Amino acid sequence: MNDFDDQLRTLLPRLRRFALSLTREPSSADDLVQGCLEKALSRRAEKNAEGELRAWLFQILYRQFIDSHRRARRYARLLEFFTGRDDDQPSVERTVLAQSALQAFDRLNDEQRALLHAVGVEGLSYKEAAQVLQVPLGTVMSRLSRARQALRLLHEGEIQRPALRILK
Repeated sequence: MNDFDDQLRTLLPRLRRFALSLTREPSSADDLVQGCLEKALSRRAEKNAEGELRAWLFQILYRQFIDSHRRARRYARLLEFFTGRDDDQPSVERTVLAQSALQAFDRLNDEQRALLHAVGVEGLSYKEAAQVLQVPLGTVMSRLSRARQALRLLHEGEIQRPALRILK
């Protein structure tokens, strides 16, 4: 186990250089390296003993970079559509993706839509959203997590409707 930690420490400068070459921003590179190390430490048992640690870490870092860019692009498209900014003529693809996102948003139940709108669009804090919706703070956080997941799944076409729960 100590050998693993020593190898990680040795590879830190290389990971940071690679992250900096990807992000071109020191603080983003540091965040990327930190996320990579967190994932590596949490999945240490899954590491193939015969594979090289450096390649495995670079793979984790690169995948996290790609995933963060996908999330950022998806968020930017939604933000652009919701704010109505029209700097250029939108491409057909961007228009279809934005319409798909809005359709997914419309398919959420009222509670999820209201919460996502309050926090995501209006920028209310969790505490303010709890006051507006008259629910406890913990309820806001758990409902927001489920609403974001449902929106993501609906937008990516993985489910047709949000799951309904029967409360007694």
